[in-house]
Amino acid sequence: MTKLSRLAVYAWGVLIYNLVVILWGAFVRATGSGAGCGSHWPLCNGEAVPRIAQIETIIEFTHRLSSGLALILVIGLFVWVFRAWPKGHITRRAASFALLFIFTEALVGAGLVLFEWVAYNISLARAVVMALHLVNTFLLLGALTLTAWWVSGGRPVRLRGQGFIGWSLALGFGGMLILGASGGVTALGDTLFPANSLAEGLQQDFSPTAHFLVRLRLLHPLIAVSVGILVILAGTICNYRRPNPITKRFARVLTVLYLIQLVAGALNVALLAPIWLQLMHLLLADLIWITLVLLASSALAQPVPVEVGESLDYSQKGTVWQTTPNLGRPSRE
Repeated sequence: MTKLSRLAVYAWGVLIYNLVVILWGAFVRATGSGAGCGSHWPLCNGEAVPRIAQIETIIEFTHRLSSGLALILVIGLFVWVFRAWPKGHITRRAASFALLFIFTEALVGAGLVLFEWVAYNISLARAVVMALHLVNTFLLLGALTLTAWWVSGGRPVRLRGQGFIGWSLALGFGGMLILGASGGVTALGDTLFPANSLAEGLQQDFSPTAHFLVRLRLLHPLIAVSVGILVILAGTICNYRRPNPITKRFARVLTVLYLIQLVAGALNVALLAPIWLQLMHLLLADLIWITLVLLASSALAQPVPVEVGESLDYSQKGTVWQTTPNLGRPSRE
């Protein structure tokens, strides 16, 4: 395998860093620290560098600093990609979407603070914005993943003419977005309406007078199992119809991760959603999404003819193709 270029290493590093920032943001929500800087943004309690008076301020201010650095890193990725790759290249599009979604991520975070949809606010507006926040997070991670994959030599994808594979992946992506949105609302309900025991939690869930955030917790496990079937089926179809080594590997990893996620979700319910398990649950969801993006990128890659005698990863009758990444460097880097 060819050594990754500096740009590729940087791109994967930006993706990993954003995962850390996302988990820290979940920690802010789970600890009720979202109002640690008051209703001020981008200032914290009206100051650029606040006087630390309580732990909630430390947690929230640290998240703002880490989010600001994430924005700078994505801007750097965008500039580097545009300097390294020619006009019209698909990698530029991925980097552009990453830049767009990091800005919308920041705007959503600012809206939560400015409208005081933080801490222990139980409004419908907060629930809707939290759902949108999770969807935007998935889209950001997807764009960063594609950027890193393509600067590492991954082939551009072809969407037309993919037939059953394309439809199965589309259903998997749609299901994951719905699952992510419901997961964000469910996590909010766990934070705002904690239960002292599993029996009490179930009683809250089935109570006709319960807050809508509590009653919505019943839907998330059902959605998780349904989407799991779609995602694992999509991976199985890709594994069967695009039997190159990289696609097969991603399909297997996707199945394993989702099964682990289902176990983690069951434990989250049984243990009454401890913060560490909430963070693990979110991390697994993000890793599943990233793996699904990589699976689709490999399975839908444009076939490229290669010379007879070269090392081949995948072939079709009548034509010789190579669809796995060529980890080379762009001509303009």
